[in-house]
Amino acid sequence: MMEEFIGAWTARHGTTRDGLLPLLHAMQEEGGYIDDAWVPAIAKALNLSRADVHGVITFYHDFRRMPPGRHVVKLCRAESCQARGGAAIEQAAAQRLGVAMGAVRADGQVALEPVYCLGLCAVGPNALVDGRPVARIDAAALERIALEVAA
Repeated sequence: MMEEFIGAWTARHGTTRDGLLPLLHAMQEEGGYIDDAWVPAIAKALNLSRADVHGVITFYHDFRRMPPGRHVVKLCRAESCQARGGAAIEQAAAQRLGVAMGAVRADGQVALEPVYCLGLCAVGPNALVDGRPVARIDAAALERIALEVAA
């Protein structure tokens, strides 16, 4: 299935090296994540080494290598959010949501992921909940998030 997607994408956009990031973004949007098994096909299509492709996927935090949860909660780990209590929020979120940072809960309902700046530094700590920014995360906001992703 992804080989067909890669073929169609490269037919439209070409097979140059600079197409790697746009292709990876398109694949993640299509499939929800970038499976390690797809790396050889990506490398072949763009005439890159597997190491080049793997290096890009693992370097950028936004690429997932496993299927995401039904709901994705991203907590900001940038310095500003950390200075405003982000580490404590992260621990509380992991406990309340029942999932470790960087993992998907066993039932597949929730993923808890780090993000390294949302650009909302003045109103941190911050999160993205299913792509929607949430500022000034505290215990009450965390409870609202937990109820939202449980629905």
